Amino acid sequence: MATVVRPTTDDLTDSTWPEPEGFYEVINGLIVEKAQMSTREHLIAARLVRAMNLLDGMDRLGQVVFEVLFELDCNLKRRPDVAFVSAERWPLDRDYPTSNAWAVVPDLAIEAISPTNKTDDDMEKVEEYFRAGSRRVWLIFPRQRKVYDYDSPASVRILQVGDELDGGAVLPGFRLPLAVLFNSELAPP
Repeated sequence: MATVVRPTTDDLTDSTWPEPEGFYEVINGLIVEKAQMSTREHLIAARLVRAMNLLDGMDRLGQVVFEVLFELDCNLKRRPDVAFVSAERWPLDRDYPTSNAWAVVPDLAIEAISPTNKTDDDMEKVEEYFRAGSRRVWLIFPRQRKVYDYDSPASVRILQVGDELDGGAVLPGFRLPLAVLFNSELAPP
C-alpha cells in the first residue's frame, strides 16, 4: 500500500483536494491506497455475497455489501471486501448514506487475502474491527483454501475444504461449504 499525498482525514473535506482515485482507506488519519482484489479474490467475494443474499430472511436481517468504506472512528476507515450490517445497527427503513464512508460498524467484516497482503496488516485489521464493535471477522485465504473465522481477536477457528462457514449468531442459518466457496460452482439456492 502506498500513502496518498493528502496527510489527514480533515483534508477530505477541503475542497482544494480532489477525492482520491480508486480505493482507499484511512489509517491513523492518513489516506492509504488500497489495492483492488485480483480476479480470484473478487470471484470468491462475489460468490460469498451471493450465498449470503440467498439466506432465507436476509431481507429482514440486514444488508450485505461489497467494497464499502466504513468509518470505524474519526481516524480509521476500513473497506472490507465483504461486510454484513444487521438491521439492529442500521434499520432497514433508514436511508443509506450518500457519503463515501458509512458511519456504522459492520457486524461481520470479511477480507479476501491476496498474495500482496502482509500478515501484520491483516492481524491489525482483525483487532481494529473488533475494537470498533464488529462481532465476527472472516479472513479468506484463497491460495491455501482456508478461512480464519474470528469471534474475538483471541479466538479463531481455522476452516478448510470439507468444513462449512457458519454465520452463528451474526447470520443465523447461514452455512456455506468451503468447497463451494473455493470452487467455480455457485452456492445452491
